[in-house]
Amino acid sequence: MSSSDNPSIRDDLSALFVADEERDPVKAAQREMKRPLPKRFYADVAVVPVEDAFGLALDGKPVRTPARQKLALPTVALAEAVASEWRGQGEHINPATMPLTRMANTALDGVAAQMEQVAGEIAKFAGSDLVCYRAGEPDALVAAQNAAWTPVLDFARDFLGARFNLAEGVMFVAQPEESVAAVARAIETEATRPDGAFRLTALYEMTALTGSVLIALALAQGAKKFEQGWAAAHVDEDHQIRVWGADAEAQARREVRLRDMRAAYEMYAALG
Repeated sequence: MSSSDNPSIRDDLSALFVADEERDPVKAAQREMKRPLPKRFYADVAVVPVEDAFGLALDGKPVRTPARQKLALPTVALAEAVASEWRGQGEHINPATMPLTRMANTALDGVAAQMEQVAGEIAKFAGSDLVCYRAGEPDALVAAQNAAWTPVLDFARDFLGARFNLAEGVMFVAQPEESVAAVARAIETEATRPDGAFRLTALYEMTALTGSVLIALALAQGAKKFEQGWAAAHVDEDHQIRVWGADAEAQARREVRLRDMRAAYEMYAALG
């Protein structure tokens, strides 16, 4: 990632931080375990000006993305958060512990070149949002879904002017065109901001990890605290845990998703 004179280090780091198309956290972890991690080759991590943005320097050498672009972050808060990941590395550089770095690379190398397509992918979730599909029983699950998801729908009504139809079970229910369009407009507004690539990256990550663009937007607009949003995305799973107990492998996957979700939330918040 740095402009080190050692090409093998540069190439190793670029390969490590190429954004994964496969979002299964277990498969991603398995790939990382097979991949030898490069040794940490730097001592100092500094936030430095990069044109009208902020970048990182490792022992004075600028950090670049896998596509060899300058790592240019729109706010000093985000740059400091990314720098903290680099400072926190031990003897080896482990990208699994650097989700903000991965997302910053994704924003610059991927999302920035296809803003319209990414915005469209996020908005698609409005047609089958998690919070619109309710259980008919047992009563405890019905109550938990209502408590967690009704405020999200209230947010959509009040903030977006959008109302959504509910369905019982998994049978598809069509949503009003004007409501889906309202979500699309909200996402397009995010995309038109100067830091739109970073906003879309964070929103896509939160949407994909929760299965709900409405939860993601509620978090982004401050209508939900992080813990509330995360809990809302896991009402069904938490109910199953209460009934049947926790599964170690499922819990490990959830911990990875939680780490990435928190990073996406922090990225959006750091944009100001």
